[in-house]
Amino acid sequence: MPSIRVMLVDDQALLRTGFRMVLAAQPDMEVVAEAGDGVEALEVLRSTAVDVVLMDVRMPKLDGVEATRRICAAPGAPKVLILTTFDLDEYAFSGLKAGASGFLLKDVPPGELLGAIRSVHSGDAVVAPSTTRRLLDRFSPLLPSSGKEPEHTGLARLTDREREVMMLVAQGLSNGEIAARLVLSEATVKTHVGRILTKLGLRDRVQVVVLAYESGLVRAGGGGAA
Repeated sequence: MPSIRVMLVDDQALLRTGFRMVLAAQPDMEVVAEAGDGVEALEVLRSTAVDVVLMDVRMPKLDGVEATRRICAAPGAPKVLILTTFDLDEYAFSGLKAGASGFLLKDVPPGELLGAIRSVHSGDAVVAPSTTRRLLDRFSPLLPSSGKEPEHTGLARLTDREREVMMLVAQGLSNGEIAARLVLSEATVKTHVGRILTKLGLRDRVQVVVLAYESGLVRAGGGGAA
């Protein structure tokens, strides 16, 4: 089985070294590239095949949010994981809007880092639902406002049950927790989530959370809109 090709993008060389040491010890991972800012990252990606990018947010020349947006806009783009310091970085939510597959805290335990890389490489969203909820609750009120965005037209196509499931996904519940809440099988919940993604043209659960917050379906604090 080929190794997962990882790129490290961070302006702090010491952090890149630490991540590289952790990844190098894994038989299924390989650090194939590094960059100290977004401009360098885009340049390196033109000539290097990468599966997963670990992307810092605050960097010189080109920040991680804009770099993520440009990377994810390309066909066959690698998956991007946003690295955030949590207490300082209020723009991690914008990274998700730009196309990132989730959050990682910079002090993430090695085991969680490795699990996250494997998960996103396999096509899953990498952030535990509780982490998604906590970070969005903290960051969404701090985001630069560009005016209220119109409601996503696809929301009207959801059935009542799909809308209910979407609200629970956005509040941070796992499929198992949603199944218990709605008295459904976990397989049925998974089917509903798949239909939600298809109808709304979304890539994964992380994008469901972003849309739910932006549309007002769920508000900061984890509750549903009135």
